[in-house]
Amino acid sequence: MTPTKPTTQNSSSAPSSPFGIRAKISSNLHMLKQVGNLLQNKGIGGLNLSFKLPGTDLLLAIGVILLISILIIPLPTFILDIGLSLSITSSVLILMVALFLEKPLDFTSFPTLLLLTTMFRLSLEVATTRLILSHGDQGAYAAGHVVASFGGFLMGNDVVIGGIVFCILLIVNFMVITKGSGRIAEVSARFFLDAMPGKQMAIDADLASGALNERAARAKRKELEEESSFYGAMDGAAKFVRNDAIAGIIITAINIIGGLTIGVMRHKMPVGEAVQTFTTLTIGDGLVSQIPALLVSLAAGIVVTKGGTEGTADVTLFRQLGGHPKPLAIAATLATIFAFLPGLPAFPFLLVATIAGIGAWVRHKSPLITDNDGDKVSQAVPQPAVQPISDLLRVDLLRLEIGFGLLSLASDDDSHITGQIKALRRKIASEMGFITPSVRIQDNISLNVNQYIIKLKEIEVASGEVDPNMLLAICPEGFNKDNALPGKLTTEPSFNLPAIWISPDLKIKANKAGYTVVDPVTVIVTHLTETISQNLGDLLTYAATQELLDDLPPEQQKLVNDLIPSQVSLSTIQRVLQALLQERISIRDLPTILESIQEGIPLIPKGIKAITAHVRVRLSRQISNSYIGPSGCISMITLSPEWETKLLNNTIGQGDDKTVAMPPNMLDQFVTSMRQAFDKTATLGELPVIVTTSATRDCVRMIVDRVRPSVAVMSQAEIYPRTRIRTVATIT
Repeated sequence: MTPTKPTTQNSSSAPSSPFGIRAKISSNLHMLKQVGNLLQNKGIGGLNLSFKLPGTDLLLAIGVILLISILIIPLPTFILDIGLSLSITSSVLILMVALFLEKPLDFTSFPTLLLLTTMFRLSLEVATTRLILSHGDQGAYAAGHVVASFGGFLMGNDVVIGGIVFCILLIVNFMVITKGSGRIAEVSARFFLDAMPGKQMAIDADLASGALNERAARAKRKELEEESSFYGAMDGAAKFVRNDAIAGIIITAINIIGGLTIGVMRHKMPVGEAVQTFTTLTIGDGLVSQIPALLVSLAAGIVVTKGGTEGTADVTLFRQLGGHPKPLAIAATLATIFAFLPGLPAFPFLLVATIAGIGAWVRHKSPLITDNDGDKVSQAVPQPAVQPISDLLRVDLLRLEIGFGLLSLASDDDSHITGQIKALRRKIASEMGFITPSVRIQDNISLNVNQYIIKLKEIEVASGEVDPNMLLAICPEGFNKDNALPGKLTTEPSFNLPAIWISPDLKIKANKAGYTVVDPVTVIVTHLTETISQNLGDLLTYAATQELLDDLPPEQQKLVNDLIPSQVSLSTIQRVLQALLQERISIRDLPTILESIQEGIPLIPKGIKAITAHVRVRLSRQISNSYIGPSGCISMITLSPEWETKLLNNTIGQGDDKTVAMPPNMLDQFVTSMRQAFDKTATLGELPVIVTTSATRDCVRMIVDRVRPSVAVMSQAEIYPRTRIRTVATIT
């Protein structure tokens, strides 16, 4: 029986005049233009939406509830037609999106979408099965017009041929597309998870070497996590697609067997008429469900097979299939040979040979050159890479330049420089409260073979030489006949201690003789550590300060918003933090520092030093605790009242311009007295701190920075009341 579609009358009324039609079209075009401008301004490009439409979460929840309700509530045929049309259209949309993907991560919602569309198709199959079995005796339109049209189109007038073609479609979907997509998803997930540790180590190595900054490393780690979650979800979602195909086959068999049984036994239909009716309905239902399933399975296969390739599928295929002239020429030659073989049609093969030959000729005249990854394509003659001028303006905050003989120490192995620099940055972050910039390791052929230099903002601040095949034995007390070892005498570069380079087989003997034995990598990293510690303030940039504030927990963001920029600028906070770091005071307790700055707002006219002094008093517990020695107390060197008076009387300027203006002979006398006090305390085994009044602390700090920068200078107000103290010397 041939289905006939009932005619419907259009109830919409036409405009009363041509002017009305023109006005309506103009209005619609204007509205579409406004919508297009709105979408463009909101940043919609490709598949990424930069804004969230209001109410979409509620619409999605209602949609899922309606989807589940289809399994229970019988649907009228017109609603079923809408649902089937939506299923077909959405599957085509998903396939097109998969074809135009730049990379798989652009479609991270695909696993969830795969589950929802699979459930939607199964719900519609249940609804159509209910209609076929209950109203199949009423004719071809018992399950709606969509099912009738698909069944009539495939069946034609021959039930047997239509059934065979439908079975072939089921086999293709189940055995080829669905099973292949599931296998690809499983293998991709497995291999990606196996490769994750290596990719993470590569990111850590790039971060330690300075090739990546902290923000870029976090972005790459986040992308790696998203890829892992995506491929794992695709592996699980592929099982839904495969089981959906199995369910389609079972539902088809149930519809045919159940329909024939109900039609013949309940409705007393002739066997031939029952076969024609229920087979047509079942095959139409199967087509409506299997075609979207096949399209979605194909989309899943395209997404997971993209792997690490960049660009859309059409660009990738044309670039890789037609990128070289030789394969095209060979294909054209074989097609020409086939055209002249007896019995084969000449025209199709000659047409294919002509197209392939033209493509080979075009590629021969203007070949495409791809890079090693096949990601970028350029024209035939590659131009030498020219460094952008903007790259010349970039300044490396920290750089370690090494000679040719030290290249073996700068491998990516964690036991070499990169691994130890990574540990160093973590240690400084945990102790001082901010992440130091990445250290760029670079070879420099102008250096001596075993020489290295450390640059701060591309200015050399430290240097040294190490022997990569030897060990450095350090002896702070000096050498004598009792502890002499064969080797090359030198000086330890970080603290200028007497040392000697020895061969590795003398390590045990050196340890027994009281030497401290370290390898060349440790020498370099220790020197780098000391250099960074002496210049911590210079490493805290404006951007790093902003990042520190952004990383504060949400409950502290209110303080930041109240403080910046209405009460104090970000640069002021940066200068206070730099002043603290320059004296090796940790800024981990950033909320307390911000609260202290807020309290010291009235001191802003007096300068940064006044605010910093107020912050130091608030951090007295932390500062005092950091200077407690093995004896459990702070060992102090105090100033005599005479020196306190002389410092006050020889200080000029106000605020940040305050400086010491001592006569040279008086300054030499003060430095000599200070050195004598330190020599007196050298046998204590502790590094004492200089304690003075708040009015003279900054002046004493200026003098000490030029003599012994590692010595701490505290004011009496910075000593926490419950801290034990003892005076070990006095500068007189």
